[in-house]
Parts: sequence; C-alpha cells; structure tokens
Amino acid sequence: MTLLIQYTIIFASVLLLVALGGCFSERSGVINIGLEGIMVIGALGGALVMKFLPVSVGAPVMVLTVILASAAAGLLYSLLLAVASITFRADQTITGTAMNLLATAAATVAVKAMNASMSGGNDVSSDISYIEPKKLFILNIGKFEFNWFMLVAVIALIVSFAVLYKTRFGLRLRACGEHPQAADSVGINVYKMRYAGVMISGVLGGLGGIAFITAGVSVWKFEYGVAGFGFLALAVMIFGGWSPVKIALAAILFGFFRALGNVYSGFDFLLKLNMPSVVYNMLPYFVSLIVLAFTSKKSRAPKAEGIPYDKGQR
Repeated sequence: MTLLIQYTIIFASVLLLVALGGCFSERSGVINIGLEGIMVIGALGGALVMKFLPVSVGAPVMVLTVILASAAAGLLYSLLLAVASITFRADQTITGTAMNLLATAAATVAVKAMNASMSGGNDVSSDISYIEPKKLFILNIGKFEFNWFMLVAVIALIVSFAVLYKTRFGLRLRACGEHPQAADSVGINVYKMRYAGVMISGVLGGLGGIAFITAGVSVWKFEYGVAGFGFLALAVMIFGGWSPVKIALAAILFGFFRALGNVYSGFDFLLKLNMPSVVYNMLPYFVSLIVLAFTSKKSRAPKAEGIPYDKGQR
C-alpha cells in the first residue's frame, strides 16, 4: 500500500506540473499540444546536468541545478510554439504536433551523438544514466520514498492558483484567453501575455519531464519519449476544467491508475485476475478516454483558445 501511495503521488506530481503548464498556455488563448515535446526537452536538460554534475556538490545544489536546467530547456523549446502561433499566427495544433515529433527525434540524435563521441564510437545508444544523482532527489521517510518533485508540484499548485486568481497578471492572462479584443481595448498587450502564458507552460512542462524520467528508473532511453504523459496531462487539464485545484484532483485520479502498472503485483486480488501487465499500463489512457467522453461536453474551455489574435480585428 505504501508503494502504491508513493507512485500515485509522484505520477500525480508529474501530471500536475505539466497540466498546470497547459492551463497557463490555454488560459492565455494558445493551445499547447506540444507539452509532450516540451517534457522530452526538459527531461534532456535535467538528465544532462545529472550526468555531468558531480554528486559531490550535494543534494541542494544538484536538485536546484537540475530544476533550473529542466525549466530553462522547457522554456526555450516552448518559444517555438510562441513564435509560430503568436507572432506568425500559425495553426497551433499543427505546430504543437510538429514539436512533439521533433523533440523525441532531436533528443535521440543528440544523446546518441554525445554517447558516440564520449566512447569513441563504441556506444551509440540513446541512454543517459543518473543512478547516483537520482539518490539525491530521494528522502526516505520510513518505508516511504519522498521525492523532492512532490514538493515542487505542491508549490507549483499554490503559486499557480495565487497567480491566476489573486494577481493582476492572472486577471489579464485570463482576459486574453476569453476576449482578447476587449483586453486590448483597455491597454493589455495580448501578444506579451500570450507569450508569457506559453513560456510558463514551457517551464512547468520541462519540470514535469525531468520528474517523469526520474520517477522510477535510473537510466532513460530518450527514443521512448515520455510515454504519452504530455497527452495524458492534457486530459487532466480538460477534466480539471482549466482550474488548478480541480486539475490537482484529476492528477491524483490519473496518477493512481498509472501507479497500478508499477505495483499491481503486490496485490493478491489483482494477480488472481491473471491480466497481463500491459493492461495495467494502459489503464490511465483508457480511463482518460472514458472520462473525456462523458465530461468533455460540459467542459468550458477559454473562448479564444486556438484563435490567433489579429490586432486589426474587432
């Protein structure tokens, strides 16, 4: 049971971080289908830091540096979406899809090139190992393994709620996603606010990426990407109604079903069902289809999301 709770919380933390990122982007009026790709690039940035930064620096420095590297990598990659969809008014869905395809391919090629260079051509795998650095992210509390990304997710939730609903910035961001022409008429720079929303989604998506690859294993093969977690986070965001608190509850639900794939063997009644392990791994995605099928009609997305803003239109 402890292991189930542990995995549920860490997977929920990953989904929460990425879904909150999508929330900021879509609240500003930009659909961020590219969360999957942002996660991959954020994971790559953090994994490279863990590979090359010596563990002798200590846990605080390692954790902080990895967080900053992943956030920066995700932010920079999210600028592709911002420039294409906001400045050049390209189709946001197509741009996000292209980002997802590019990220996994680019990360795989980069890691293979790096490994080949370091091994003199003997190693062309897309693996990055971070066995020792990962231990610095774990704090054992009895039988429970506390991961510092759990705390990062809680902080992100509190800050996101405060920013969206308690600050002038949040009010302006939401206005740009609901009625950008009205926001512009009172002096709000819609382009800057949308850039801010997408960049925040890049930061949170990058953090979600590194949290995901360190959740279970100590070696990550980048050609696997992030196993569809970016799309699962989109489902969490929609089910949560673009509201941080509801997104957190949805993340816990989906995190629970994802955790079953890791710990089902510890429950006798599940073993007696004789279902293959892949069935449990499919559960969160299957559940997302069912949940969205029954709730999507009632969900209310920001009115202007996906619509490129043209200052000349009124």
